[in-house]
Amino acid sequence: MLNTGVIGVGSMGKNHARVLSEISNLVGIADPDKSAGQSVASKTGAQYFEDYHDMLDEDIQAVCIATPTEMHFGIARDVISKGIHFLVEKPMCSTLEDSEKLVGLAKDAGLTMAVGHIERHNPVVGFTKRTLEDGAYGDAIALAARRVSSFPARIKDVGVIMDLGIHDIDVMRYLLGSEVESVFTQGRRRKHEVFEDHANILLDFENGTTGFVEINWLTPMKVRKLSLTCSKNFVELDYVKQSLVISSSSLGEFDPFNLYQIHLEYDIRRVSLQKEEPLKNELNDFLDAVNEKRDPLVSGEDGFKTMRVVMAAAESSKIKKKVEL
Repeated sequence: MLNTGVIGVGSMGKNHARVLSEISNLVGIADPDKSAGQSVASKTGAQYFEDYHDMLDEDIQAVCIATPTEMHFGIARDVISKGIHFLVEKPMCSTLEDSEKLVGLAKDAGLTMAVGHIERHNPVVGFTKRTLEDGAYGDAIALAARRVSSFPARIKDVGVIMDLGIHDIDVMRYLLGSEVESVFTQGRRRKHEVFEDHANILLDFENGTTGFVEINWLTPMKVRKLSLTCSKNFVELDYVKQSLVISSSSLGEFDPFNLYQIHLEYDIRRVSLQKEEPLKNELNDFLDAVNEKRDPLVSGEDGFKTMRVVMAAAESSKIKKKVEL
């Protein structure tokens, strides 16, 4: 088992620590907040470090970075200097330039770098990816995602595009195996003091498929869904329930003088997958990638490509024009 550590034990960091304590030898927890850090360290049996530099001097092979976004680049650079493999939470950096630099630094050092795009590790996404590749749904024509919930007071450093939209942009890239060539965003700020808190994103992919992402922090309930319009089926994914509804229909004979009664035959299948924790899948993949010296499911290069689209979406929202990639 690899010796691991966690830097930052906020909302996500606590869960990284919990999972790593189950699947690895969790050596250390680093966080300047003594109360939070010591609490997580006590629960997981790890050693607490107020300064992450001290933890990096321990015998550690891999760490997870789950600090505020603006701290990612500096911390990851220090991790790389120690020859330690790392997973950095999304968004990987505050700027596209830092994201690209970080990927280059990790590559030059020969280290495994993973980016925390957790939805890729959701069983329902993997199932859909395999089925699309098998051709069972036919050609993908359009994808539409809805990711909405109430306002999270803990999010202060990024807007809803970077916090929520990044998930579905990444999933769409993954499912289609195609890159985005242009993006247009309409976003506004209603409650957040600095950043946009609701937005609609339209994506044009190189393979001719279109994507639509609806995101906000204003809806008084949590929705995490994605639909695919394909040539053979209409597919609806529920990320939370880890289930799918796969639909198709055929038109029977009908009287053109009575369009109110049209005979349609529906084929509707519901698929409920065995529930798995996406974070545990993500961290298992990361540690396996380190051990097997392979790329993780979401490599640094892959994460950078998603960041490029997300940054373009944020820019489009500001200038109110389509941005070509």
